[in-house]
Amino acid sequence: MSSPLQEHPFAAYVRILGKGKSGTRALTRDEARTAFGMILRDEVEPLQLGAFLMLLRVKEETGEELAGFVQACRDEMDPARPLGLADLDWASYAGKKHQHPWYLLAILLLVQAGYRVFIHGSEGHTPGRLYTVQAMQALGLPVATDWSQARRQLQEQRLSYLPLARFCPPLDRIMGLKPVLGLRSPVNSFARMLNPLQAPHSIQSVFHPAYAALHLAADQLLAQHSSLVFKGDSGEVEVKPGADTRLYWLRGNEIGESLLPRQLSRRTPAVPEPRVAPLRALWRGEARDSYGLAATLGTAAAALLLLQPGLVAEQALEQAHELWRNRDAGTLPPCP
Repeated sequence: MSSPLQEHPFAAYVRILGKGKSGTRALTRDEARTAFGMILRDEVEPLQLGAFLMLLRVKEETGEELAGFVQACRDEMDPARPLGLADLDWASYAGKKHQHPWYLLAILLLVQAGYRVFIHGSEGHTPGRLYTVQAMQALGLPVATDWSQARRQLQEQRLSYLPLARFCPPLDRIMGLKPVLGLRSPVNSFARMLNPLQAPHSIQSVFHPAYAALHLAADQLLAQHSSLVFKGDSGEVEVKPGADTRLYWLRGNEIGESLLPRQLSRRTPAVPEPRVAPLRALWRGEARDSYGLAATLGTAAAALLLLQPGLVAEQALEQAHELWRNRDAGTLPPCP
């Protein structure tokens, strides 16, 4: 590998993160925005990208850095995307491993209550998981290929999923580097905060509760109207009904937390393989599943607490039950 005669412009950002215990500092929001913009435009060397991501991972990112990264991604997105069309931004990047994707039924309840829900995510970066796009396609739910189709789906069906690869391909490719680097990088965190349509409400899940404060700090810097973060099942936005769920929220400039009490007294063992057939059967009233119903209602209640800030947990759960009783069971047709 030959040595360049002149320092690469991106080297300055690697140096900020890698000068050792006494010299290293966090990037400012503007530095993070500029640096990640260079990455998205393929203006960095592969060696620099790997060093940058892993130095961030070791240092641990800040709210300002995450906000800058999110803004860089938004800068590169299609400016004609339907901003403001969705009521709720739903980030879905983890995939399900231990349970079926019950959160999709919670989303259907919200849609039937009149909310427009936009889902974004990625797939395939972790083997052995069922991803949202696969589950939605199997259930016949709307998956878009571009912003134009997403607009129509949100207008006509109040629901749309658009893969990250369709609206920010460079970020999706970086997320796929996990098998190469051996670790998740900060992109796995801030992708959840992208809110590409800048919906007034955003709901996110984290693998570790400690990350919730970072997510809310970044959302606050990005002037997000309201957001909700909690540790969901397998990293997806799905309440675990066998445990108390601590909800961390942002409303305007106020940050706080509340508790959604457990709905089941015992923990439920993992399923052999996550599938969508149990969702269809439960929704259509063809089968009973106490865990699935509790996960669905608990997740819907968490979202309602975000969408209707005057509610308390008990009221949100009762409203979720009412939505379930009044659901249109024919929304999901029988198995073909």
